[in-house]
Amino acid sequence: MSKFRKKKKGMPAVNTAALPDIVFMLLFFFMVTTTMRETDLKIDNPRLPSASEVKKLEHKSLVSTIYIGKAKDLKYGSSFNRIQLNDKISTADEVPAFIINARSKVSEAEVPFMTTSIKADKESSVGTIIDIRLKLRDVNALKISYSASKTAD
Repeated sequence: MSKFRKKKKGMPAVNTAALPDIVFMLLFFFMVTTTMRETDLKIDNPRLPSASEVKKLEHKSLVSTIYIGKAKDLKYGSSFNRIQLNDKISTADEVPAFIINARSKVSEAEVPFMTTSIKADKESSVGTIIDIRLKLRDVNALKISYSASKTAD
Protein backbone atom coordinates (compact mmCIF):
# COMPACT_ATOMS: atom_id res chain seq x y z
CA MET A 1 0.00 0.00 0.00
CA SER A 2 1.16 3.40 -0.79
CA LYS A 3 0.94 6.35 1.49
CA PHE A 4 0.26 8.78 -1.27
CA ARG A 5 -3.09 8.87 -2.96
CA LYS A 6 -3.72 10.30 -6.32
CA LYS A 7 -5.70 13.52 -6.21
CA LYS A 8 -8.78 13.64 -8.35
CA LYS A 9 -8.61 16.37 -10.90
CA GLY A 10 -11.87 18.33 -10.94
CA MET A 11 -13.07 21.80 -11.62
CA PRO A 12 -11.05 24.46 -9.82
CA ALA A 13 -12.87 26.83 -7.42
CA VAL A 14 -14.16 30.12 -8.80
CA ASN A 15 -11.79 32.97 -8.12
CA THR A 16 -13.69 35.67 -6.22
CA ALA A 17 -10.81 38.10 -5.75
CA ALA A 18 -12.27 40.63 -8.24
CA LEU A 19 -15.80 40.48 -6.83
CA PRO A 20 -15.44 43.45 -4.41
CA ASP A 21 -14.05 45.58 -7.24
CA ILE A 22 -17.05 44.78 -9.42
CA VAL A 23 -19.51 45.49 -6.61
CA PHE A 24 -17.97 48.91 -5.88
CA MET A 25 -17.83 49.74 -9.57
CA LEU A 26 -21.58 49.00 -9.92
CA LEU A 27 -22.35 50.94 -6.75
CA PHE A 28 -20.40 53.95 -8.03
CA PHE A 29 -22.15 53.73 -11.43
CA PHE A 30 -25.64 53.78 -9.90
CA MET A 31 -24.73 56.59 -7.50
CA VAL A 32 -23.55 58.76 -10.40
CA THR A 33 -26.42 58.05 -12.81
CA THR A 34 -29.35 58.17 -10.38
CA THR A 35 -31.33 61.39 -10.16
CA MET A 36 -33.29 62.26 -7.07
CA ARG A 37 -36.76 63.72 -7.03
CA GLU A 38 -36.41 67.45 -7.16
CA THR A 39 -39.73 68.47 -5.64
CA ASP A 40 -41.37 67.30 -2.46
CA LEU A 41 -45.09 66.93 -3.09
CA LYS A 42 -47.16 68.98 -0.67
CA ILE A 43 -50.39 67.90 -2.33
CA ASP A 44 -51.79 64.40 -2.37
CA ASN A 45 -50.66 62.34 -5.32
CA PRO A 46 -53.02 63.51 -8.03
CA ARG A 47 -55.44 60.93 -9.34
CA LEU A 48 -54.94 61.74 -12.99
CA PRO A 49 -57.85 61.67 -15.43
CA SER A 50 -57.82 58.84 -17.94
CA ALA A 51 -57.20 59.25 -21.67
CA SER A 52 -57.24 56.94 -24.66
CA GLU A 53 -54.25 58.52 -26.44
CA VAL A 54 -51.20 59.17 -24.26
CA LYS A 55 -47.78 60.39 -25.41
CA LYS A 56 -44.61 60.57 -23.31
CA LEU A 57 -42.82 63.88 -22.95
CA GLU A 58 -39.36 64.21 -24.43
CA HIS A 59 -36.58 66.33 -22.94
CA LYS A 60 -37.78 66.11 -19.35
CA SER A 61 -35.17 68.64 -18.32
CA LEU A 62 -37.14 71.27 -20.27
CA VAL A 63 -40.45 70.49 -18.53
CA SER A 64 -41.82 72.69 -15.73
CA THR A 65 -44.48 70.86 -13.73
CA ILE A 66 -47.45 72.47 -12.00
CA TYR A 67 -49.37 70.26 -9.57
CA ILE A 68 -53.03 70.89 -8.77
CA GLY A 69 -54.87 68.95 -6.10
CA LYS A 70 -55.79 68.66 -2.46
CA ALA A 71 -53.10 69.79 0.01
CA LYS A 72 -51.71 67.17 2.39
CA ASP A 73 -51.53 69.69 5.24
CA LEU A 74 -54.86 71.10 6.40
CA LYS A 75 -53.36 74.55 7.04
CA TYR A 76 -53.61 75.15 3.27
CA GLY A 77 -57.29 74.22 3.17
CA SER A 78 -59.17 71.11 2.12
CA SER A 79 -60.30 71.98 -1.41
CA PHE A 80 -58.92 70.28 -4.52
CA ASN A 81 -57.76 73.60 -6.01
CA ARG A 82 -54.34 74.01 -4.41
CA ILE A 83 -51.46 74.79 -6.77
CA GLN A 84 -47.90 73.62 -6.09
CA LEU A 85 -44.95 75.27 -7.81
CA ASN A 86 -41.58 73.75 -6.90
CA ASP A 87 -41.76 73.02 -3.17
CA LYS A 88 -44.47 75.41 -2.01
CA ILE A 89 -48.19 75.91 -2.27
CA SER A 90 -48.83 78.96 -4.44
CA THR A 91 -51.53 80.89 -6.22
CA ALA A 92 -52.18 81.33 -9.92
CA ASP A 93 -50.64 84.82 -9.72
CA GLU A 94 -47.23 83.29 -8.96
CA VAL A 95 -47.19 81.10 -12.11
CA PRO A 96 -45.56 83.75 -14.39
CA ALA A 97 -42.64 84.20 -11.97
CA PHE A 98 -42.26 80.40 -11.83
CA ILE A 99 -42.02 80.17 -15.64
CA ILE A 100 -39.62 83.13 -15.92
CA ASN A 101 -37.40 81.54 -13.27
CA ALA A 102 -37.42 78.22 -15.17
CA ARG A 103 -36.51 80.02 -18.41
CA SER A 104 -33.56 81.72 -16.77
CA LYS A 105 -32.05 78.32 -15.91
CA VAL A 106 -31.82 77.11 -19.53
CA SER A 107 -29.98 78.47 -22.53
CA GLU A 108 -31.69 80.89 -24.90
CA ALA A 109 -31.72 78.29 -27.70
CA GLU A 110 -33.72 75.82 -25.57
CA VAL A 111 -36.45 78.26 -24.47
CA PRO A 112 -38.75 77.52 -27.47
CA PHE A 113 -38.68 73.81 -26.57
CA MET A 114 -39.78 74.33 -22.96
CA THR A 115 -43.06 72.67 -21.99
CA THR A 116 -45.32 73.31 -19.02
CA SER A 117 -46.87 70.12 -17.66
CA ILE A 118 -50.06 70.39 -15.61
CA LYS A 119 -50.72 67.44 -13.31
CA ALA A 120 -54.23 68.05 -12.03
CA ASP A 121 -56.35 65.77 -9.89
CA LYS A 122 -59.60 64.64 -11.52
CA GLU A 123 -61.52 66.42 -8.75
CA SER A 124 -59.80 69.76 -9.45
CA SER A 125 -61.81 72.69 -10.69
CA VAL A 126 -61.59 73.57 -14.37
CA GLY A 127 -61.61 77.24 -13.35
CA THR A 128 -58.26 76.80 -11.58
CA ILE A 129 -56.75 75.20 -14.69
CA ILE A 130 -58.11 78.02 -16.87
CA ASP A 131 -56.63 80.62 -14.49
CA ILE A 132 -53.24 78.93 -14.84
CA ARG A 133 -53.57 78.79 -18.63
CA LEU A 134 -54.31 82.53 -18.75
CA LYS A 135 -51.25 83.28 -16.62
CA LEU A 136 -49.13 81.05 -18.88
CA ARG A 137 -50.45 82.91 -21.91
CA ASP A 138 -49.34 86.20 -20.33
CA VAL A 139 -45.69 85.04 -20.29
CA ASN A 140 -45.96 83.38 -23.73
CA ALA A 141 -45.63 79.81 -22.38
CA LEU A 142 -47.90 78.25 -24.97
CA LYS A 143 -46.62 74.64 -24.96
CA ILE A 144 -48.81 72.97 -22.33
CA SER A 145 -49.06 69.27 -21.59
CA TYR A 146 -51.85 67.80 -19.49
CA SER A 147 -50.85 64.64 -17.62
CA ALA A 148 -53.24 61.70 -17.81
CA SER A 149 -53.19 57.97 -17.20
CA LYS A 150 -53.85 55.55 -20.03
CA THR A 151 -57.20 53.77 -19.91
CA ALA A 152 -57.17 50.00 -19.74
CA ASP A 153 -58.92 48.37 -22.67
